[in-house]
Amino acid sequence: MAIDYKKAGVDVEKGDKLVDWIKSQSETTSPFKNNLISGVGGFASIFKANFQDMKSPCLVSCTDGVGTKVLLANEFHRFFEVGIDLVAMSINDMICSGAKPLFFLDYYACGKLELNHAQKFISGVKHACDETQCLLIGGETAEMPGVYKDQDFDCAGFAVGVVDEEKIIGKHKVEEGNVLIGLSSSGFHSNGYSLVRKLFDKDMDQWIDDIIKPTHLYADIILNLYNKNLLNAVAHITGGGMDNLLRVMPEGFEVSLSPWKLPKIFQEAQTRSELSDIELLKTFNCGVGMILVVPSSRHLEVINELKASPFEVYNLGVLKTGSSKQPKWTLDGELQK
Repeated sequence: MAIDYKKAGVDVEKGDKLVDWIKSQSETTSPFKNNLISGVGGFASIFKANFQDMKSPCLVSCTDGVGTKVLLANEFHRFFEVGIDLVAMSINDMICSGAKPLFFLDYYACGKLELNHAQKFISGVKHACDETQCLLIGGETAEMPGVYKDQDFDCAGFAVGVVDEEKIIGKHKVEEGNVLIGLSSSGFHSNGYSLVRKLFDKDMDQWIDDIIKPTHLYADIILNLYNKNLLNAVAHITGGGMDNLLRVMPEGFEVSLSPWKLPKIFQEAQTRSELSDIELLKTFNCGVGMILVVPSSRHLEVINELKASPFEVYNLGVLKTGSSKQPKWTLDGELQK
């Protein structure tokens, strides 16, 4: 008996049906839709670059996945949420430079392609792209029996944006006296799930709604502040927790972070793990998903701009020069329980 590709575990027709479905969902609110020359369905996606409003446009690229959160998504059939996560992790990194998102590509690999699961995942990706005004320009779906078992899957994302070179924000813009403002997270976002799964292994079903919450999308509010010249730098708090703040702190700078109220899900994780506040802050975002570095003279203006945002806002402290060459952060007290 002949053994064809389908009998080997790869259903090409099902993959084609998914591509057709994605093409049918391709309407977008992205302001760059007119730049799309060729998108989903071809061998490559083509985007026409036209940035006449910038003196020296620089392309900004980011790539990421969602880690072992995919295991929970698979177990509890919460594919839409991790689709959002996939976009958020790259776009939230990108906007830290002041870049405007242009387009996004996804990679979805599985042991056996289930159309319903893949469609929910792509719907999450599409939702997040629409929310961040970013074109979902293409992607790849791979059915790989033998690499992935049954319904197991993994995903990766790739985003491209643009920023004017002279308007890039970051460590080089940071000055002594700059104020740190935190924006709340939705929970663990997409980091630390190898530990999270161990901590909640025996009663995950009771906590899954809190644990599976997708990563917040910060593009609108960050780019609004950026366009008003209110930001010197932005730190996306991901794996490694508050140590991500060190990426935007020049040598010799330090900050003593003002404690904030630790959300209940992180309190539960701390109780189960017995981690100290500092250890917890070096592992999770602990309720703060983004940290803005703003000039002290415009601190109140930023706070006022954030009043209409959906995020809780935290005054975290002021950057100062310290005695050590290496930048560092400390916690001024204990996290509030």
